[in-house]
Amino acid sequence: MKSIFKNRYSLVLFFSTLFIFLSTSLRIVFLIWAKNDVEWSFSSMLHIFCYGLLYDITVVSCFTIPFTLYLLIIPNRFINSLFDQIMLYFMYTLYWIILYFSFFAEITFWDEFKSRFNFIAVDYLIYTYEVVKNIQESYPLPLLIGGIITITAVTIYFTFKRNAFKNSFSSTPKWSKKLLVFCLNLVITVTLLNILSNETTIQSKNRYTSEIAKNGIFSFFSAFRNNHLKFDEHYLTLPISEAFAQVKTDLQDSKTRYDVAFKNPLRRTILANNPEQPEQKPNVILVLMESMSSSFLKEQYNEKSITPNLNKIADSSIFFSNMFANGTRTVRGMEAIALSIPPTPGNSIVKRVNNQNLYTIANVFKDKGYQNMFFYGGDGYFDNMNAFFGGNGFDIYDRGRGSILSDKINTKRHNIDDKEVSFENAWGICDEDIYNKVIQVADFKHKTKEPFFAFVMSTSNHKPYTYEEGKIDIPSGTGRAGAVKYSDYAIGKFLEEAKNKPWFENTVFVFVADHCASSAGKDAIDVKNHHVPAMIYNLKNHPNEVVSKEVSQIDLVPTLFSLLNWNYTSQFYGKDIFDPQYQPHSYVGTYIKLGYKKGDDVIILSDQMKINQYKWDKNNLKETAIDPSFKKSIISHYQTADYLFSNNLLQEK
Repeated sequence: MKSIFKNRYSLVLFFSTLFIFLSTSLRIVFLIWAKNDVEWSFSSMLHIFCYGLLYDITVVSCFTIPFTLYLLIIPNRFINSLFDQIMLYFMYTLYWIILYFSFFAEITFWDEFKSRFNFIAVDYLIYTYEVVKNIQESYPLPLLIGGIITITAVTIYFTFKRNAFKNSFSSTPKWSKKLLVFCLNLVITVTLLNILSNETTIQSKNRYTSEIAKNGIFSFFSAFRNNHLKFDEHYLTLPISEAFAQVKTDLQDSKTRYDVAFKNPLRRTILANNPEQPEQKPNVILVLMESMSSSFLKEQYNEKSITPNLNKIADSSIFFSNMFANGTRTVRGMEAIALSIPPTPGNSIVKRVNNQNLYTIANVFKDKGYQNMFFYGGDGYFDNMNAFFGGNGFDIYDRGRGSILSDKINTKRHNIDDKEVSFENAWGICDEDIYNKVIQVADFKHKTKEPFFAFVMSTSNHKPYTYEEGKIDIPSGTGRAGAVKYSDYAIGKFLEEAKNKPWFENTVFVFVADHCASSAGKDAIDVKNHHVPAMIYNLKNHPNEVVSKEVSQIDLVPTLFSLLNWNYTSQFYGKDIFDPQYQPHSYVGTYIKLGYKKGDDVIILSDQMKINQYKWDKNNLKETAIDPSFKKSIISHYQTADYLFSNNLLQEK
C-alpha cells in the first residue's frame, strides 16, 4: 500500500493531506476570530480538532472518489498519455478552484453569520443575482477572483515541485491494487457519511465550539438535504389532541370564543374590547425594518445617536421595549407578523410549497374592507416573497426584473419603474425610494376612499451598507452604523412627508424589526440577539406608553386589532398583550433549535428528541432542571404549529 500511494496515487495523497491542512488552518482562523466566545478548555479543543478531522476526512474522501475511480478504469497503457495528463491536471485544478472558492465563501459567511454554511447558504445558492451583486458591492471581486486563481496556480506549482504529478504518471499498478484503493476509498466515504451528520458535533454546549468543528462543505450539503424536518420524527411530541388542548388553554381569555365548526382547533372569535364603542378603521402601514436590533436605539456614532428618529417615535408611541423576534431571518419575521405563528423547524412557511390561501392578517383586514398591499424594494422573487404575499391576498409592489407571478395567484403586481429610483444596490432600491412609493400609492388610495393595509419591507440596513452620499454624516459603504443611521433617516423623512398628507391623521404606523443584525452567540440560541424594537405610532384613543413586559413578535398585530376594538376571527397564536390574562412569553428559534421564553426561563427543543431548560442572565444560558408544565407548553405550541401547516389546516376556509 505504501508504494501505491508514493506512485500512481501520490497526487491523491498530496491533495488529501493539503486539504486537511488548509481546512484545519481555517478552523484555527475561526477559533481566533471567536476567541472571546469560544470555550478555551482542553476538552473543547479536543472536540474541535477531533471532530474537525473526521469531517475533513469525510469531505476529502468524497472528493477523491472520482479520482480513484478514474485511476481504476483507465488502462495502464494510457498512463502518462496526453489524455491522462489533461484529465489529472484538469481534475486537480478544478478541485482546488472549488475548494479555495469555498474557503473564501466560508470566511465571508462567518463574517456575516458567525456560523458554518447552513440553510441560509442554500437559499443564497438559489438567489444568485442578489448574492453575486451583493458580493460585487461588498468585496473587491476582481482581486478575490485573481487571488483564487493565483493561489490555485501556486498550489499546482507546489504540487509539481513535490513530484506528485511525476510520480502519478510514472507508475503502473496492477488492476487488483487499483480496485483495492477504490474500494477502500468507497468504504471510508460511505461509512463516515452514515455515522456523521451536521448535528454530531453539537454535543458541546458552546455553539462556537460546535460550529468551528464542522466542515463548511459538509455543512452545506447537509443543510441542502435537510431543509425541512418532520417534527414528529425529530422532536419530542405529545398526543396531538393533548397538545391542542394545552394550546387552547394557553390562548383562552375573556374575549376568546372557540368555533368548533372549523377543522382548525384554534379557530376562534376574538371579541371587541368594548362592544358598545365603534370599531376604528384607520389605514395601517406596517414597516418591517431590516436587521434593526434593539441595541441600535442606544448606540452612538461620534457621540450622536444613530437612531434619532426611531428614538423620537418611541417616545410618542406605544413602544414595546421588551419584544423578541421569532427567528434570525427576514422570512421568519414575515412569517411571525403575517401568520402570527411560532417558527416551524426547517424553512420558514414563506419559503415552503403549499403556502397559499392561508389565513393571515390580510384576511382580517380584508374582512374589515381594507385593500392589502406588499411593498419591497428588491425583486420579490427573492425568498419566495411574491409567491407568499401574492398567494395570500396582497397586491405586490416590487422592483421585479421580469419574473412574473404564477397564474394561480389572483393578485396584482406593480413594478417600481427606473424613474422612481434614486439609489439602488444588490438588495434593491433605497429605503427613501420605497417609502416614496408607499406615499404615492397611499395618495391614490385616499382619492378612491379605500382603506388600506401596507406591509412594507425595508432593505437599506443590509450589507453592503450603501446609500446615496450626503444623506447622513457617515460615508456610504463604511459599515453597519451608517446603514442603521441611513435607515433611521429614511423613516424620519417618510413620516415628515406623511404628516403633510390628508390621510395621515387617519393612518396608524407600525414599526418592527424582522430580526437582529447579528444572531450568533456562544449559546445554542443567543437570546439577547432576538431582542428587537417595535412601536405603534399615531394611534388615536390610546395613550403613548412604554410596554416593558415581555412580548412576542407574533403578538404585535393581534394587539393592534384589539386596540382598534375589532371583533374578528382568529387562528393565530398571538394575543392582545394588554389583556389582563396575557402571560408574557416569546418564541426564539433557529432553523433547528426551537426556543420558548418566559422571563428568565428559557426552554429549547432540539432535533434528536432533545430538550433543555435554562436560566438566562441577559448574557448566558445556565442549564437548570426541566419544569414539566413548561416542557408541555413548548412541545404543544411548536408541535401544533407544525401539524396545522403540514396537514393544510392553516387555510382561510
